[in-house]
Amino acid sequence: MFFKNEEALVKNPAEGVVLKVVSYGGGLMMTEVTFNKGISLPPHTHVHEQISYIAKGSFQFTLGEETKVVKQGDSIYIPSNIPHCVTALEDAVVVDAFTPQREDFKK
Repeated sequence: MFFKNEEALVKNPAEGVVLKVVSYGGGLMMTEVTFNKGISLPPHTHVHEQISYIAKGSFQFTLGEETKVVKQGDSIYIPSNIPHCVTALEDAVVVDAFTPQREDFKK
């Protein structure tokens, strides 16, 4: 299955955040999320496992009780139901992979 960038589903889940559903199939989904500098997503959990790859910029990322600065080229593994949150330290882009798929992102 092929996915064209210009046909991707685009959402604005929060002010200063653009989420693009890049591809999905089977039990996997990939998204590209663009953040304006200073934008934060509050602590949250979900049943999905997640891997995040920092494609551009840098973030302050909290995973459970641990907070680190991650930058372009870094990645994070987030197990199911672990609290996490993020703040963009500059204009930044993260590519996220989820399993199972985030059905809520396809609505």
